[in-house]
Amino acid sequence: MIQVNSVVKTFDGFRALDGLTMTVEEGSIYGLVGPNGAGKSTILRHITGAYRPDSGSILVGGELVYENPAVKRRIAAIPDELYYFPSASTRDMMKFYKGLYPSFDSKRYEALRPAFPEVDDKQPIRRLSKGMQKQSAFWLALCCSPEVLVLDEPVDGLDPVMRRQVWSLLMGDVAQRGTTVLVSSHNLRELEDVCDHVGILSHGKVLLERSLTDLQDNIVKIQIVFPDGDEDPELSPELNVLHKSKLGRVHTLIIRGHVDAIKNRLAVHAPLLMEALPLTLEEIFIYELGGEDYAVRDIVL
Repeated sequence: MIQVNSVVKTFDGFRALDGLTMTVEEGSIYGLVGPNGAGKSTILRHITGAYRPDSGSILVGGELVYENPAVKRRIAAIPDELYYFPSASTRDMMKFYKGLYPSFDSKRYEALRPAFPEVDDKQPIRRLSKGMQKQSAFWLALCCSPEVLVLDEPVDGLDPVMRRQVWSLLMGDVAQRGTTVLVSSHNLRELEDVCDHVGILSHGKVLLERSLTDLQDNIVKIQIVFPDGDEDPELSPELNVLHKSKLGRVHTLIIRGHVDAIKNRLAVHAPLLMEALPLTLEEIFIYELGGEDYAVRDIVL
């Protein structure tokens, strides 16, 4: 559905995107993660057609998106910093969106009213709290019935109950309408619950992109206790150890690879205890960026 090919973007000599390439499959929820300044918001603005790439291409549904109104009508977006006309209410923006999106569903607008009970759709949006402004944005975006929904820090400012409500609505659209969702967020725990695929950005490039299942299957945390007199053995060079720490006699190893192969290689040391633990997306993010000199690479989780 979304194909980004070797996109480069420079602002006043700063290379915000450096040959970025990524693919978002149709009907998936794709999580885009990375440290501040990695280029997340910049690539989202390219995908919505707000920015023109210096080089490379962005295609949505096989068509170039920049200056292509027909493609943009199939995309709805909620940016990190919301903007509406100064005195516009949610109802005013609903009428405006109806003129932009042929697929805008007025019946759904009314049907979704109970999902956002705190939002007075006749009150100017600028007078609403940050959380209610986000609710208004979701209300409008969902009614556009987009094929692609692009979200930048979408649930920032929402309370836990409303966060769950919004994700439920989004996942329902993915399941029932085949909506493709691209979401950038720093809340990795939340992305872990909803995303099919994850892309990790650093310095304007995608370091890796995989399904969340493949990502979690390819990196493992091992807690191991070696025999007496062999408390710090030399490990096989075939083991791709990303991080190691020790508390008492318990070694914690973060190793890239499949868990069975890793345990077989460690078994030669006849450990007294060996346990494989699943890593969270947050832990994977930290250790994958360890080789990129990320500031938190030495955090012991």
